[in-house]
Amino acid sequence: DLLGGKIRDSVRLYPHAHSAERARELVDRGFTALKTGGVSDPLAKVEAIRREVGPNVDIMVDIHGPPWLTTKDAIRMGQALEEYDLLFYEDPVAPEDVDALARVAAAVNLPIAAGERHAHIWGVRELIERELIDVVQPDTGRAGGLMQMKKIAAMAEAHYITFAPHDGSLGPVAEMAAVHLCATLPNFLILEHLEDDVPQRYEVMQPQPTIVNGYMRVPDAPGLGIDIVEEAIAHYPSDGNVSPPNLTEYTYFRARDRRAAWLHPQAPSASDEFN
Repeated sequence: DLLGGKIRDSVRLYPHAHSAERARELVDRGFTALKTGGVSDPLAKVEAIRREVGPNVDIMVDIHGPPWLTTKDAIRMGQALEEYDLLFYEDPVAPEDVDALARVAAAVNLPIAAGERHAHIWGVRELIERELIDVVQPDTGRAGGLMQMKKIAAMAEAHYITFAPHDGSLGPVAEMAAVHLCATLPNFLILEHLEDDVPQRYEVMQPQPTIVNGYMRVPDAPGLGIDIVEEAIAHYPSDGNVSPPNLTEYTYFRARDRRAAWLHPQAPSASDEFN
């Protein structure tokens, strides 16, 4: 009620699938929407997944750099993906290049999604006010918490833009906060869900989430509807930043690979030494 009251009792989810086999497994478990992508030949992934799951499952593509596609390649990729009737085409270009995003949005007949990499309401303001996107994707743990997310959703609603929060990478507590928020929003579309990337993901909370046919039930208990299991958390101490030491060099070379590498996935590249 503190967020305005529920208008739905469950929230639609989408997990990730980077192969047709994984897509089939998730659909057989009841999910009705899936996301794939990356800069490594996303077109082939979408073709295989659509062939496997048929026309009644929503598919999303997240380019998710770095390395980022050039503007022209993002347009070419988007146009090639149009026939697969995507729910949205996410982050086709670098998030700071707003004018490039505008060119992609004008040239591609797909809903455009962005916003996960912005850390506050002002980061997504231009995307919303210029109506460069169809779906805004802030993260509860990055955008300033529940009330800032609520403000972003309201600003998007005024421009007929839907709300599909980025979620999962900051853990189950942030996910449950997003679930409560999404239950209150008229322009909510769908919520990202990292289904089983980390086996112990939900060990750190009780009760376990209830997911039926790809929808998570909104808890009725006070607060976020969960209790933290401190003993479980203690079993998994953080080792700090685990990024590989050559990440900067890897990104530098990968960002300068041949243009439209997705057309030639077997071609050698400048980054082979880092693979």
